[in-house]
Amino acid sequence: MSTGSIRVGIGGWNFEPWRDNFYPKGWPQARELDYASRRLSTIEINSTYYGAQKPATFAKWRQETPDGFVFSLKAIRFATQRRVLADGADSIKRFIDSGIAELGDKLGPIVWQLAPTHRFDAADLTAFLDLLPASVDGIRLRHALDVRHASFQSPQYLALARQYNAATVFTESDDYPPIAEPTGDFVYTRIMRTHPDEPLGCKAEVFPALAASARTWAEGGEPDGVPRIEAPAPAAAPRDVFVFFISGAKERAPHAAMALRRALGEEVGPP
Repeated sequence: MSTGSIRVGIGGWNFEPWRDNFYPKGWPQARELDYASRRLSTIEINSTYYGAQKPATFAKWRQETPDGFVFSLKAIRFATQRRVLADGADSIKRFIDSGIAELGDKLGPIVWQLAPTHRFDAADLTAFLDLLPASVDGIRLRHALDVRHASFQSPQYLALARQYNAATVFTESDDYPPIAEPTGDFVYTRIMRTHPDEPLGCKAEVFPALAASARTWAEGGEPDGVPRIEAPAPAAAPRDVFVFFISGAKERAPHAAMALRRALGEEVGPP
């Protein structure tokens, strides 16, 4: 059966509680990306949300990670934290032209995080989506919308996102409305329910179920048991799938990600 790739990771790689926990005791902080990228298959970079990075920084991240590894980037907040999204045109262009192309084939999805108070407005969102480029320096761009207001839980929103092939971030959290329907040619999910009293962040039986859902998405289907706005669509083309363990008990995130990779039959380093 034809299937897309499944990548599993975390948000960032510099986090003090991961030292002597995920990272071996005494591991140099300057080599934490080197270590994390060989235990995980993707990392969501959050620093790009707060400020511009230099082209040389993106090039350094590319060089420090193995072949096949992929980063996702959170787009700079000045592009999305606005009452009128289209007013962020200049910020969008500066972000796209900031050197992200230095990541080359390790440039994965770009996540555009809207404010939790930002309501769905079809004209407003259409104007914003029209601003998102399809490529930069010959590299195809994949866009994911992180919408955080319940008004986006509508068939009208789903249809508009699909028109632009923009994925919707499926957030597993008590804080944001879940939208599990695929709206792009890849799936992007953020799991924010890890627990500090679980060594792997979740109970062991959670990981086979997550793996099964990821495989279903990758094969072009839609898994059972996820929240729904509309009836499941017929099977589509295979999709790439990105699963991130973020927030929740963040100190457990790397171990949860490695446990899911093992449930998918992948080899990772020892826990």
